[in-house]
Amino acid sequence: MIAQPYHLYVERTDAQKNMARFYALSIEPNLFGEACLMRRWGRIGTSGQAKVHNFEREQDAVQLFLALIRQKRRRGYRTIGSKNP
Repeated sequence: MIAQPYHLYVERTDAQKNMARFYALSIEPNLFGEACLMRRWGRIGTSGQAKVHNFEREQDAVQLFLALIRQKRRRGYRTIGSKNP
């Protein structure tokens, strides 16, 4: 069972490069009660691509979740309405 909800949606836009990307992460339980990290990414306005990672322990899913967040922040992805560079 998942101890708390984990959801993140970030975007990266640059009009000069015609870039409008999104990245969404969430941790949810699968049918067997294991932690499942769901990733979606693509161009804003499309359904994009998806990838699912299954973990026996929630802690492992959270570690990957946090690592992906750090990676996306370094690449310029920001939450909607965020004014921090």
